[in-house]
Amino acid sequence: MATLHVDVVSAEESIFSGEAKFVALPGEMGELGIYPRHTPLITRIRPGAVRIQRADNNEEEFVFVAGGILEVQPGTVTVLADTAIRGGDLDEAKAAEAKQLAAEAMKNAKSDIDFAKAQGEFAAMAAQIAALRKFRKK
Repeated sequence: MATLHVDVVSAEESIFSGEAKFVALPGEMGELGIYPRHTPLITRIRPGAVRIQRADNNEEEFVFVAGGILEVQPGTVTVLADTAIRGGDLDEAKAAEAKQLAAEAMKNAKSDIDFAKAQGEFAAMAAQIAALRKFRKK
């Protein structure tokens, strides 16, 4: 059976490296599904869940990414994430608190740059909460 090598890395660490049967993640223009021998591709990714169906045990790995770049080559998928957190390490209470702080920062923004920064943080935390809730349903 064909597999592909998947690497998910952030600025801080390597989050996942291994063989997979399938990868799904939020591309800039919508959800992407990648199987072995996928056409080469480079695209930005939005905040959300990266789901990796492992080749060794058929279990699904779950990683939250706060955006980044995806590169697909025949046999290899590389996710270069701004921030990446393993699904099991996500904390809904912390994400909800950060989302609330970002909402307050948007209200109190003194410039367009401050507003845009707070808005980006708000969107990332909302995506993290949605991904976490989806992960926990499984």
